[in-house]
Amino acid sequence: MIKLIITDLDGTFLNSQGDYDRELFANVRLLMAEKKVQFAACTGKQCERVEELFGEFSRDMWIVGDSATRIKHKGEYVFQSLICNELGRRIIHRLQELNPHHVIIACTPEGAVISTHIPSRLKDKIRGSYTHLTQVDCLDTLRSDFVKITVYDEEGNCPQTRLGLVPFEREAYIVVSEASWIDIADYGVHKGTTVQKLQQMLQVGPHETMAFGDGYNDIELLAEAEYSFAMRNAFEETKAVANYITGTNDESAVQKTICRLLSLQS
Repeated sequence: MIKLIITDLDGTFLNSQGDYDRELFANVRLLMAEKKVQFAACTGKQCERVEELFGEFSRDMWIVGDSATRIKHKGEYVFQSLICNELGRRIIHRLQELNPHHVIIACTPEGAVISTHIPSRLKDKIRGSYTHLTQVDCLDTLRSDFVKITVYDEEGNCPQTRLGLVPFEREAYIVVSEASWIDIADYGVHKGTTVQKLQQMLQVGPHETMAFGDGYNDIELLAEAEYSFAMRNAFEETKAVANYITGTNDESAVQKTICRLLSLQS
């Protein structure tokens, strides 16, 4: 019996315009409530950005946000894991050496921070994932610990940049989610480990969990669910670890799959 449904957002639940069928989701939400199923969004987006996307729907859902470094429920953070400031600044320095042109997003508990020097078009791109976003002249002035550090490279060179981060592999979790994005979190913290924490909170096992994903960073997520679905538009490596393949994100396949399976559940 399914008791928990977890979905990635970009490329999975959200369509190519970064939105979703809200009328359909209203019905899905009622069906999940009827079947007593919990719903969670598991994403690189800032938790507050997820709340904006889902509006009133976010009141009862679980948000595994900020690249799974935090869990938020009913407006409260119930879990977070931070990178210490000293390590975070060393990683930022290395990223600046590797490529002076990509965007470094330094996420602290107070919000995301970017450099004032990046072009406006890139700032607009970043705002799609971050509600609380500030700008500073120098990221080295930050003294908070870091929720995560993210890189956006519009030229898609993140796999090459990742090679230069090998020295930090024993201190931080580093994943290229796709060619234009790198996420860096506290050591051993990723979608799989944080979903395990959520399952423990809810006393739900993998055999009672349904999960959806499309990216490389969803591989650990799908491993925690017996009902694991990769999107048809997913990377082949992600499809390989999923137990099932569903439609594309532009077909509202996540919502339609939820409806089909929960309708069969007594």
